[in-house]
Amino acid sequence: MTETDGVATPREVDPGVPPDPDTRRRFEELALPHLAHLYRLAIRLKGSAQDAEDLVQETCVKALRAFPTLRQPGAVRAWLCQILTRLVFDHHRTEPREQAVGDLEELDRFSLYDLVWDEDPFPYSENVHQDFLGQFNDDEVRQALLALPEAYRVPLVLLYVEDLSYKELAEMLGCPIGTIMSRLHRGRKILERTLWECAKRRGIVRNWER
Repeated sequence: MTETDGVATPREVDPGVPPDPDTRRRFEELALPHLAHLYRLAIRLKGSAQDAEDLVQETCVKALRAFPTLRQPGAVRAWLCQILTRLVFDHHRTEPREQAVGDLEELDRFSLYDLVWDEDPFPYSENVHQDFLGQFNDDEVRQALLALPEAYRVPLVLLYVEDLSYKELAEMLGCPIGTIMSRLHRGRKILERTLWECAKRRGIVRNWER
């Protein structure tokens, strides 16, 4: 049994029934210690402080209403994270379609490792791929990550920030494991392609299109 087994889905919650004082007190005791973690996750998923704060607040409102359905109080952090990530996907479905990621077959063929190896921007390096990635500061990586469509960004953030397994990701996001693996694969490809274009603009590698 995984941590995410304790999570209630939105349809299990009756929003018309207000929580009683004891439920609210117990919820606050369990949930408040995890608010900072929720905010850090939200800022990685949404980018701006205001959007992250709004997302955490909405998560807490929804979680409080769903609290009686939580089967494992010890799994409360994973439960809160699942509600938060489901809200991100719900918002995504109601917003205008995100920009296309280009030809998927071409994307699947993209290999940052091969491009860096062929370009060899650090001829005396014993680990040229890691040295290439080390050229980008945290803000550049964050901006590249935020440019990803949320369908790809959310599982990548959860994989590396929450350290979840593919199975846990599938349970948390309500997707088959195969879908999770595909999204992670393409999310990494888009992220690497974005960093490669950034490297060309900064002159780290040659831009053969000029």
